[in-house]
Amino acid sequence: MRGVLERARRVKLLVLDVDGVLTDGRIVMDEEGREVKLFHVRDGHGIKMLLRAGVEVALFSGRTSEAVKRRAEDLGVRYLFQGLHDKVAPFEELKERLELEDDEVCFVGDDLVDIPLLRRVGLPVVVGDGVEEAKRWALYITELPGGKGAVREVCELILKAQGKWEGLLRRYEGV
Repeated sequence: MRGVLERARRVKLLVLDVDGVLTDGRIVMDEEGREVKLFHVRDGHGIKMLLRAGVEVALFSGRTSEAVKRRAEDLGVRYLFQGLHDKVAPFEELKERLELEDDEVCFVGDDLVDIPLLRRVGLPVVVGDGVEEAKRWALYITELPGGKGAVREVCELILKAQGKWEGLLRRYEGV
């Protein structure tokens, strides 16, 4: 865990896969063929806390969904990349725009398509119910599954490693 905390201290950008990480991976369609996504409120709150602490957040998705766009807007996430067949190119673009190095990025994934980014970033994370092949590349595997608090777990890990958690708690504890 020591190596994880050391790497988490350097994180300035959290990149999240969407399906299977921010959601539980299921795709729900209504009668008119529109996608419905289910997001965990604590994951969203963790993202907001991370943003408040000065850590940027980006969402990467292989699919394109209006629900994901709206969720990103609701949370104040400025960097959303959808319809991706390759996540490395937008990762490099975003890293350059934010003037970051690989070791300043945490990526959370769950599946085979996430391995190229897991291999590049300073803090590679896979959700607890991710595939074994992806877990082989993870430095940290969440206890919680995707769409059910795994993102919040990662946000807290980063905030605590950076010494920002206690300051953020004061807002809620009235101290």
